[in-house]
Amino acid sequence: MEERQDKVPAAGGESPDAQSQAGTPQEELAELRAAVVRYKEEAEHNWQQFLHAAADLENYKKQASRQREDAVQRARYAVLAAVLTVVDNLERALEHAGGDDEKIVAGIRMTHRHALEVLAKMGVTPMETLGQMFDPRYHEAVDVIAHQESGVPPGTIVGELQRGYFVNGEVLRHAKVRVAK
Repeated sequence: MEERQDKVPAAGGESPDAQSQAGTPQEELAELRAAVVRYKEEAEHNWQQFLHAAADLENYKKQASRQREDAVQRARYAVLAAVLTVVDNLERALEHAGGDDEKIVAGIRMTHRHALEVLAKMGVTPMETLGQMFDPRYHEAVDVIAHQESGVPPGTIVGELQRGYFVNGEVLRHAKVRVAK
């Protein structure tokens, strides 16, 4: 008959082979502590990535909002500039209207005044140019005359060919002016 040799578990309930594979409790504890440190580092790294992504998202939202506001502002300015051409035509009609048609002239004046009131409610104000010094930030020189003819210092605006306008303090349209040279 064959003799059976079973390995008897050592004290602690584990076989001697299992004990040698697992190592000592101190080694197991050291491995677990190292794993905890690795997991903490990984968690911190992931947290930092999350914070960075959240900040990027917030910056994107702010940039998109600014771009939207800028687009609305540009569209608003385009509409206002188009309305100014109507005001220009009314002004030309008033300049060339004869005294014969007082009712027509009165209607044009009323429409012109109303258009300016509507524009003012939207933040549009006309530039005052006559007698001012020429400034390319606000004016476009379309004609120059000798300052001796005008009797004013060089660089002074002596005529306005097309009125300029501001909207909320920014130039909506440059004034086209005649300047003393």
